[in-house]
Amino acid sequence: MPHIRIFLLLLFGLNCCANSVISQSNCNRDPKIDKLVKKALISFRESNFEQSLKISRTALNAATLSKDFCLISRSYNIIGANYNELSDIDKAIFFYKKSLYYANKTSNDSLKSNLYNNLGNMYCFEKKQFDEGIRYYKKSVAYSLKINDLKEVYFTNVNITWAYFDIENYNQGYLFLKYINSTKNKYSDGSTEVIVDMLNAVYLSHKNKNTAANTFFLSAIEAGKRSGEKTDLSNVYLEYSKFLDKINKHKEAYQALVNHNKISAEVYNEKKLKKASIAGIGLELDEYKRQIDKIESEKVEQSQSLKKSRIIVILFILISFILLFLIVTLIKNIRFKKKHNLELLKAKEIAEEASLLKTQFISTISHELRTPLYGVVGITNMLLEEHKEISRSQHLSSLKFSARYLLSLVNDILQINKIEENKIVLENLTFNIADEITVIKNSLSFLSQKNNNRISIDIDPEIPEYLIGDKLRLSQILMNLVSNALKFTKDGQVEIIVKLSRVEGKLNFLHFLIKDNGIGIAVVDQSKIFEKFVQVGRKESDYQGTGLGLSIVKRLLGLFGSTITLDSDLGKGTSFSFEIGFEHDLVKTKNIIDEIEVDLTSNEVYRILVVEDNLINQLVTKKIIEKNNYICKVVDDGFGALKILEDEEFDLILMDINMPLMNGFETTKRIRLLGIDTPIVALTAFDKDEITDEAISSGMNDIIIKPFEPVKLFKIINYLIKEKSAV
Repeated sequence: MPHIRIFLLLLFGLNCCANSVISQSNCNRDPKIDKLVKKALISFRESNFEQSLKISRTALNAATLSKDFCLISRSYNIIGANYNELSDIDKAIFFYKKSLYYANKTSNDSLKSNLYNNLGNMYCFEKKQFDEGIRYYKKSVAYSLKINDLKEVYFTNVNITWAYFDIENYNQGYLFLKYINSTKNKYSDGSTEVIVDMLNAVYLSHKNKNTAANTFFLSAIEAGKRSGEKTDLSNVYLEYSKFLDKINKHKEAYQALVNHNKISAEVYNEKKLKKASIAGIGLELDEYKRQIDKIESEKVEQSQSLKKSRIIVILFILISFILLFLIVTLIKNIRFKKKHNLELLKAKEIAEEASLLKTQFISTISHELRTPLYGVVGITNMLLEEHKEISRSQHLSSLKFSARYLLSLVNDILQINKIEENKIVLENLTFNIADEITVIKNSLSFLSQKNNNRISIDIDPEIPEYLIGDKLRLSQILMNLVSNALKFTKDGQVEIIVKLSRVEGKLNFLHFLIKDNGIGIAVVDQSKIFEKFVQVGRKESDYQGTGLGLSIVKRLLGLFGSTITLDSDLGKGTSFSFEIGFEHDLVKTKNIIDEIEVDLTSNEVYRILVVEDNLINQLVTKKIIEKNNYICKVVDDGFGALKILEDEEFDLILMDINMPLMNGFETTKRIRLLGIDTPIVALTAFDKDEITDEAISSGMNDIIIKPFEPVKLFKIINYLIKEKSAV
């Protein structure tokens, strides 16, 4: 039987879902959103999948804003049903599980019963994983019995019967068919009449009771014509065609098959499916955008709640200035040597030596700073999470803020170094320019409030909704320019204006203008502000950063093949403008989006070995891993790793690089010589570009730079372990 048959039972489930929200008072219902959900359901029943997806998206956005878990769950349920009908089974399962996640936040057992039933359909009839499907069905029956919804039990038994018949286990299926027949008059509302008659006909055909089977098939066809349910009637004609062919009525079998194809063509036409697929792109973008907005909102809330502790801030700022002084001194010394060397060949040698020295110095300094910063950030997070009573401490919050500032400073210096050494390659990612600028505005709201400024946005409506380019580098350029404007403006306004200047083929050239009405820049200083470590208009009482922001902006724009223009008057304000071309290609955009994999958290308990000589970093890494319910063991050096691997097996090894006695590269080589193919990930404070070649040659599988986000760590762990298991 084809997958199209699930359509009927999905409709039952969706209707039950709608009714269940009404019957249980624990759901906070918004009449307007509820009306949208019902409208989406009607469009779905009419096979207008494009309209159903669009309305569901609107309802989901509204329900998310109002934090109504029931309405969120119902919206996801309809979205899953649409993707099921579009034969995108993986997305259907993903959205059904999203719906179940929010349903479990409520006490609405009818909603949960319906979703377990839908997932049972997916795994039985689409994935052909019948054990998993039956498990979901049993959970559906359990919730239905809990609320005494015997009608839903009846519907689920129809599903189970159908599943057993599908794998030709007629004896087991007949046990459920007997229950359906005995309770049909009591619990059926007439909507299952077509399917139940068809199931009886299929069973009788199996028993070679052809006359009785033919009677049930004809009854099912008549019921289908009366009900107007085209999908049900299409299923019956298909099964009837098989039956007639079996009893050698080939002409009648052919006519039944023609009727099946005709009805199926009416329901599913290519035009509707194509439009619905396009609507689905917008839905997925909303889902990813919602996740990003959630993260950014949390960052903004955290920033607004931070209050500086003067002693700790002064301490870290002092360390920052010492670092800057050392770097500036180094650069001045290099320039001095180049300027005063009279021999050209000697000058070249000194320049190369100075460049190498600078790179080594920056690498060494960044490593030495990142290592303790990993401990500071990690222990601060542990204290904030484990001791809720001090989570509002100004001292701890300021410590975390200052550590992240120092880490950002180190990253800025490294980025300047990478750009100068041509180590940055632009990426092609799909993005919405309005969404990216809104995120930047929200991220800088704390800074704008500090100086009582207002940020306004003006985006040309002619700009395509989706563009392709390096959105991360663009965001960094805009973030630096807007934050710079906010620092030098008080009680004023900063404008972000984006216009479509021209279109050349698939390239759309956007003109960006960042304008403020702040203190302005003197003409004598305008030629210097894009140099490294240069600051103008700075007062002793103000903090204006490191002087790297505009230097990074100019160099990043160079990667885009663009230049920046400055227009400023003292006391009137400053304007920065530039132009970048981005590709607009809907087909390519869809392909990029389709390549995004949804990360479903694994329930496996993995064994992780951490090889780390720093005691503080041992503590932080072990805490992070065990917080995800993994088993973690720690050794102090490479020799300890070799010894423990003789007796125990691990799913993955996290290897520090800079260790005494034997470094991480040598340890990895010896592990591979023992024939151990366990994935090994370098966990290091070195810059990734510096160690990639040596890490790969030694046998390592990946590299993570400290400090890191735990989500990134677990994503790499899960990927490598699953990749090894698949081999």
